[in-house]
Amino acid sequence: LLLTLQVRLIMKAHSFIRENVPRVLSSVKDKSGTVHIPRISQYLYFLFAPTLIYRDNYPRNPTIRWGYVATKFAQVLGSLFYAYYIFVRLCIPQFRNSSQETFNLRGLVLCIFNSILPGVLILFLVFFAFLHCWLNAFAEMLRFADRMFYK
Repeated sequence: LLLTLQVRLIMKAHSFIRENVPRVLSSVKDKSGTVHIPRISQYLYFLFAPTLIYRDNYPRNPTIRWGYVATKFAQVLGSLFYAYYIFVRLCIPQFRNSSQETFNLRGLVLCIFNSILPGVLILFLVFFAFLHCWLNAFAEMLRFADRMFYK
């Protein structure tokens, strides 16, 4: 989790530098009196916005739909509880039964194959919870209007 957060911040910093350094260098090279440096508020908005491409301004919605935000956070919680239920009901019993027996390769392979489908379901739930629900909830709270996450 910490590593993914660090990678996201590095990618955002790279995008910020890539968009702003050429602009500053061209204004210094032209010796123009105005150097457009982004404000701190623009950078902070970019850090929380669900995008990796820095722009000075993003399209914004006029209002925040709090019911939509609550629905998305409820879907995140529901996804987490459902993933927990799948894990407890389908994955843990497989490995609990195998831990009481002596080690054999056949039993280990059967446990792994019996856990593939629940693992894939949990993976889909995590992707749905984060990429769809969590990012859409924060996009709504930030009034971020460009919601083309899947394109």
